[in-house]
Amino acid sequence: MEKNLPIRWDLTAIADFDRHTDDWDRLATAVPASPFLESGFIRPLLAQFGTGKEQLACARSGERAVGFAILEPAGFGRWNTFQPSQLPVGPVVLAQGIPLEEAVSSLGSALPATWLAIGMTQIDAHVHPMPASNGASAPSPYIQTAWVEIAGTYEAYWESRGKNLRQNARKQRRKLAEESITTRLEVLRDPADVAAAIAEYGVLESAGWKAGGGTAIHPDNAQGKFYRAMLENFLAAGRGRIYRYSFNDQVVAFDLCIENADTLVVLKTAYDERVNKAYSPSTLMREEAFQQIWTEGRIRRVEFFGKIMDWHKRWTDNARDLYHLTRFRWNWIKAIKDRSRATATPADPATPPPSESAA
Repeated sequence: MEKNLPIRWDLTAIADFDRHTDDWDRLATAVPASPFLESGFIRPLLAQFGTGKEQLACARSGERAVGFAILEPAGFGRWNTFQPSQLPVGPVVLAQGIPLEEAVSSLGSALPATWLAIGMTQIDAHVHPMPASNGASAPSPYIQTAWVEIAGTYEAYWESRGKNLRQNARKQRRKLAEESITTRLEVLRDPADVAAAIAEYGVLESAGWKAGGGTAIHPDNAQGKFYRAMLENFLAAGRGRIYRYSFNDQVVAFDLCIENADTLVVLKTAYDERVNKAYSPSTLMREEAFQQIWTEGRIRRVEFFGKIMDWHKRWTDNARDLYHLTRFRWNWIKAIKDRSRATATPADPATPPPSESAA
């Protein structure tokens, strides 16, 4: 930030996003472990899941852009960060040295005069440590997420994992050999392979529980169009990979991944639920993928960015918080909210809906 110059926010229509991508990416690429904040991810996300009501907030110090956030109206007087489920964290990028709470405190000056609360959803405590509740600011826990540190040798890492994981993997491989089933792990890095991979991925999801909920990827739905465009962007830049795992010639699992610096983010995993229940294709795929990552020696961190599940705990002991941060216009609004929440029927504090917890 330019010395002694305050932050000044401006608000513009999201249609202007492309004019700001150079500055956006300058800031986004400096955010650790967050390739999904780059324009190669955000642009197709807006194309498929934006409504056109989103606003781009730009913070400047002097003439230099030092921060951005994508906001959307969330009811009278309420603004939240744009947060479709495909985006692991809120779309906020700030220059190093600018505390999130300070940036949000000044953001209200750019909003319509009727604003009452600003919700910054799904903030990564690894990037922006969660502040204490004070004055008009109210942080609230969202979920814990897991990651794997790629350090030492793979053999030492694997030995450190639980006995059940190691024994189950050995047992599955022994049974596969007995049934003359060979496994094959492919790492797709060519953007020309993305379209076919997304179609195959959709077949696996459509054969499972997601088909009933209408959330399965299909090449022609918004999910499929987004993941195809986004992955083509990252693979074209040499910063993405698709793991495809097969039993003989049958594709049984996928991981969709993107990278920045020395971090690999696993965005989505699918496996064939029709496979014999004695096998866990995703477990076997991940075991082989991790061996490759350790051998490559370039990636130092693998991020999952979903709510910690039991299967995450088999692969790592690391966990950290994602949280929401609400900035109220006046302290008395926060006081009223605090009192109403104290008397309300308790909800699950670990997984509040972003729009509710952020405002």
